[in-house]
Amino acid sequence: MTQPAIIFANGFPAQGKAVQQVLEAHPNRRIIAADGGANLAYQAYQLIPDVIIGDMDSTTTEQRAFFQQQGSVLHVFPPEKDETDLELALLYAHQHGHNPIFIIGAFGNRFDQTLGNVYLLALPALAGHDVRLVGFEQQLWLVGAGEHTLHGAVGDTLSLLPFSSTVSHVHTSGLYYPLKGEDLLLGHARGMSNVFIMPEVTIHFTDGSLLLIHTQGRA
Repeated sequence: MTQPAIIFANGFPAQGKAVQQVLEAHPNRRIIAADGGANLAYQAYQLIPDVIIGDMDSTTTEQRAFFQQQGSVLHVFPPEKDETDLELALLYAHQHGHNPIFIIGAFGNRFDQTLGNVYLLALPALAGHDVRLVGFEQQLWLVGAGEHTLHGAVGDTLSLLPFSSTVSHVHTSGLYYPLKGEDLLLGHARGMSNVFIMPEVTIHFTDGSLLLIHTQGRA
């Protein structure tokens, strides 16, 4: 089994049940910070990153010196670059074989950044990795065609949002509103706010990409 990675981005702490469960379930993880995510990891969760990656425009010289004294390794990039700091952190996790990858702090007060962080789930380099954005009581991740099994509690909320123009022939079991071979289309809300009626849910579809948003409890 490969070593999991937890990446801290420079967004809201988003403390909640889902975040706590991820931290408790993966004690042997690598902590990677995307620039200012280092401060989030330390201030909100009392964690020292193993690695800090980015252009360092969201950390001060004093903060970087502190983390280096604590053993953090810095990878500094120029400000004028094609990738965001979080993208660099994800690529680092991929290059070092980490799987699964959990991202904390991906939601913030800039909608373009938040949406861009969701889009990063589709990075070609991450194909074959289990990569999830985690915040509050939610996990978000991207799945491709095939069968997928999810575990939760009766009453949990699950939204299935198309991440391609068409998600073809969707079948589900264990959900209050079953899908029986329908297509889910980009721009329509057909897959929003379904509910677990069993602890195990299965989803099967033949083509396309789905963004799954699992909320613990009724949203």
